[in-house]
Amino acid sequence: MKVVLDTNIFISGIFWKGSSNKGKSTLVTSLEVISEIIKVLKDFKIRLSDEIIKEWVDLIVRNSIIVEPKDKIKIVKNDPKDNIFIETAVAGNVDYIVSQDNHLLKLKEFRGIKIITPEEFNEICK
Repeated sequence: MKVVLDTNIFISGIFWKGSSNKGKSTLVTSLEVISEIIKVLKDFKIRLSDEIIKEWVDLIVRNSIIVEPKDKIKIVKNDPKDNIFIETAVAGNVDYIVSQDNHLLKLKEFRGIKIITPEEFNEICK
């Protein structure tokens, strides 16, 4: 199964130990999502060096399918920057977007792509 992770899930994964879904899913991302992750990490309350940020980005790139969204989608009205996750998911033909962001979660689904919480995703992967 293919999955797009929202920035908040990446950040949580970096700083907090969670369950592992290794081998059960394929991560799909885009340069726009990676840019958002870099921006958040540079402004994060726990200061990270540029070297550590680069290591995390390299890890994401090595372990992801990178897609280039063609369609501009404007479905998330209250937080338009979240549309990059929808665009990436559509471009990657993924099964799930995993997020803790209510702007995304309230959509529940878009073009057959389910938008779920990390807890729901962990249940699916069991």
